[in-house]
Amino acid sequence: MSTRLVIDHRKGGAALRHPEKAHRPDNPIARKPDWIRVKAPNHPVYHETRALMREQKLVTVCEEAACPNIGECWSQRHATMMIMGEICTRACAFCNVTTGMPNPLDDGEPERVGEAVAKLGLRHVVITSVDRDDLPDGGAAHFARVIRAVRAASSSTTIEILTPDFLRKPASLEVVVAARPDVFNHNLETVPRLYTTIRPGARYYQSLRLLDDVKRHDPSIFTKSGLMVGLGEDRPEILQVMDDLRVADVDFITLGQYLQPTVKHAPVRDFVTPDAFADYAAMARAKGFLQVSASPLTRSSYHADSDFAELRAAREAKLAAVRSGAESV
Repeated sequence: MSTRLVIDHRKGGAALRHPEKAHRPDNPIARKPDWIRVKAPNHPVYHETRALMREQKLVTVCEEAACPNIGECWSQRHATMMIMGEICTRACAFCNVTTGMPNPLDDGEPERVGEAVAKLGLRHVVITSVDRDDLPDGGAAHFARVIRAVRAASSSTTIEILTPDFLRKPASLEVVVAARPDVFNHNLETVPRLYTTIRPGARYYQSLRLLDDVKRHDPSIFTKSGLMVGLGEDRPEILQVMDDLRVADVDFITLGQYLQPTVKHAPVRDFVTPDAFADYAAMARAKGFLQVSASPLTRSSYHADSDFAELRAAREAKLAAVRSGAESV
């Protein structure tokens, strides 16, 4: 049975979590196939990670976006920090994050993120954020502060950021790139045809240009982007997005199944089979991505630490092959 009224119990009271979606027609939630089912989190380390997030007053996209992998990841002390609050200025049709007017930035947040990374002993951390269209720089300076704070607290930790598109925020990207994250991720989310209904506040070519500009400013930074499938796209459209990302020299692509958070969100049009994901992965590798993660439960930060190690090794192997070829000429 689907819940018609979505209440945000984490904030107390009986506040609607998605008031901006309250008047949309209901889209019944389809039963998930067996290959998507996950176990409820009950590992002791899961509860330790959750307690640390509360102690440090940190928000995680794992909770806010209702990620199905939270039990597995938190049991391994892998949590994706979501900075700049838990209220987003946009209302994407796929997203479970609350929409509204965000609170002012928390000046102490960068240091708390750094402290949490050190306490968790992370080799690799993923830091994302809500969209902050209310800020003149879209939150770029805050991203840079968080990156520097993590470096200061845990110098050996590699840093992956998953940013907004900084739409109409000139010079913001340069501020983030200057802080030199190891991986710069920005998700295209879906194919261009579906942007007006699924991601209406964003622009496909702005997102693509952002990724291209990262490489233009600093070619040493790995770039990454992700797509959801099952929203009504077709295979040729997915392959075209792969080509667009390769033109922008993006290193790493992720593909995962869209899962509908509530009846007020976009419906799942198709549950893509594991075999179809394997086909997408093979096509992505053939197109030249250094790293590919494609499965029903793949999310942007899923297995990000091991993926980063493979990504770095793939680049080193590619450079070694180029050097070897040059020496043989």
